[in-house]
Amino acid sequence: MEINLEKLAFDIDFHPSDQLVAVALIDGDLQLYRYHADSQPTRLLEVHAHAESCRAARFINGGRAILTGSPDCSILATDLETGSAIARLDNAHEAAINRLINLTESTVASGDDEGCIKVWDTRQRSCCNSFDAHEDYISDMTFQSDAMKLLATSGDGTLSVCNLRRNKVQAQSEFSEDELLSVVIMKNGRKVVCGSQSGTLLLYSWGCFKDCSDRFVDLSPNSVDALLKLDEDRVITGSENGLINLVGILPNRVIQPIAEHSEYPVERLAFSHDRKFLGSIAHDQLLKLWDLDHILHGSGSTQRNEAGVMDSDSDEMDLDSNPSKPSKGTKRNNANGNAFGSSNNFFADL
Repeated sequence: MEINLEKLAFDIDFHPSDQLVAVALIDGDLQLYRYHADSQPTRLLEVHAHAESCRAARFINGGRAILTGSPDCSILATDLETGSAIARLDNAHEAAINRLINLTESTVASGDDEGCIKVWDTRQRSCCNSFDAHEDYISDMTFQSDAMKLLATSGDGTLSVCNLRRNKVQAQSEFSEDELLSVVIMKNGRKVVCGSQSGTLLLYSWGCFKDCSDRFVDLSPNSVDALLKLDEDRVITGSENGLINLVGILPNRVIQPIAEHSEYPVERLAFSHDRKFLGSIAHDQLLKLWDLDHILHGSGSTQRNEAGVMDSDSDEMDLDSNPSKPSKGTKRNNANGNAFGSSNNFFADL
């Protein structure tokens, strides 16, 4: 099934327990849809969340609110039932906000166009971590909960590992030949896979982040803008040629194309809460919901294990137990600690 959004979408997120999907749009709007397997999705909510584009959206607080980020440097919390603004932080970053991800039940992370990453504690109502991690925009982030480490990719061509316990950038890769656009953790935490502007997948061994341990070039020359982990051995890729592929990792191979957006670049991919649907948005202004069992038919069963790496808080990274967009400016200085000032009650009602 598909929805004509009539506008370019930048992000997509599914409700954690209900058949709801949210999209962030270029005109600053946030839209919410209810979907069913046997009927056309219906729009439940449309909110003009930001004066500039709405680049990122995430359900928070058990799905009772939606958090959005914008190039206007603000973060907005919107009530899911009423569509009213719960709270807005107008100066969350010093540069345009590009990405949002959930970390725990009470923390989220945001990344901006100048390489700064912030972690927000919704209970303490404050910024609890701030990292000057990169020299260009934050393109994607993922979280290793066991080790409390936040991984990010950037337009500067590097992968960073931020230690949330020590509030420091613990490791960073050497500069790649092109921009890194997406990231997932695979192989039970032993491998990190990054998608790049050239279409090459870069594989890093956990704890050995200076240089990649392997490269997979079969998706080149189309940039891999989105990565979505299916299981520990397979990842779903979204590329600028509109193709959505199922790709095996170690052994590296394109298993099969599973969906497409004609020739329009794929922007984001996401799973529904029950993993029955794969959601995709692209530059064709369409939100498409794919029946996951149907499109994966014949490619093998979907594994569900989510085991992670061993926890470590040392300055040395956990060693691998089985080795095997245009630039947007330079980094700004951002102070660590509470960045709310007089707005420290931002999450008070969440």
